[in-house]
Amino acid sequence: MRKIWAAAGLAAFALAVSACGSSSSSSSATSTPAAGASSPAASAPASSASANTVLSTTINGTQVLTNSKGFTLYWFVPDTSTKSNCNGSCATYWPPVKGPVTAGSGVTGTLGTITRSDGSTQATYDGHPLYTYVGDTAPGQAKGNGLNLSGGVWHEMTVSGATPAASTSTSSGGGGY
Repeated sequence: MRKIWAAAGLAAFALAVSACGSSSSSSSATSTPAAGASSPAASAPASSASANTVLSTTINGTQVLTNSKGFTLYWFVPDTSTKSNCNGSCATYWPPVKGPVTAGSGVTGTLGTITRSDGSTQATYDGHPLYTYVGDTAPGQAKGNGLNLSGGVWHEMTVSGATPAASTSTSSGGGGY
């Protein structure tokens, strides 16, 4: 019963904060190398970053990307470098990161954008479209890492652009999204 209420709460939260489109294809991609790469240690405090800044942060011992509020950024295995495959209800639970974004401290990969078929712009990192996860309710969480939902597996976006060698938080829960 708790899972049902939790899922209902997440759905309500997602609908309240997400105004994502339900498009499925993208028509263009652009990219630029991250500038000002510095030590991959802790990122600058969220308060000193603009709303469209991607930061490097250590979560559970892994250097990952976060948005300016400290929320983990994810990539979706079925995506390509030019197309998001997370649409409709998927994009409600995994909101696309609006692009363009700029590199904060420790971000060394290539930032870019794709255009979703609804015309919105989604940020990419090393060719992976970026998302947040509504299940992460506070900065520093990575509850979406390793989940198998919405037709594929989700991974936290590491600074190196690679998937962690061993993901311990996998789930095959259908969840319906």
